[in-house]
Amino acid sequence: MDPQHFALLDEARRSLPNGFKAEISGDTIVMMVGPSGIHQRNLLFLRRQFDAHCPADLLPSENTDLVSPGVGKSRNPDLTYLPADVLETTDNQVPAETAAIAVELVSPSNPENDWVGKVRDYPVMGIPLYLLVDARLKTVTLFSNADGRKYHRREDADFGESLRIPPPFDFDLDTASLLPYS
Repeated sequence: MDPQHFALLDEARRSLPNGFKAEISGDTIVMMVGPSGIHQRNLLFLRRQFDAHCPADLLPSENTDLVSPGVGKSRNPDLTYLPADVLETTDNQVPAETAAIAVELVSPSNPENDWVGKVRDYPVMGIPLYLLVDARLKTVTLFSNADGRKYHRREDADFGESLRIPPPFDFDLDTASLLPYS
């Protein structure tokens, strides 16, 4: 993508009032509504597990913009883990390729964004792991083995089952405490 075109889209995204969450995927600005209580609860249960297995050089970050101007993408995962020095900025955006993982909880109002757009965008942005929690379907999916174009591995688990999270976290994710939307 032309850097000037991306800069214009990014400027429009950044000019939104506080409380709005927006991402860029190609020529599209994607806006999202605030999360529900179940969304926040599930996110906190996931974060506790990741925090307990997080390498010392990584820090959790919620709602930080991961940007890849060269491919025209800016995404804002619910949770990501980043090198500590990357977060030494007054800005709310960091290079996407520094993320160890992107964790998303599917939005019931726009599931295609998480299941299609981010599955397409995250490997192109250099994000090696993508964990997708879908409380509508009561499933957890891990995409891995990214090659800069796509993820080559997908593992699924139902709520109540465990799912292996590879290094740098290297643990079995317990999904028994996750709540479905209905």
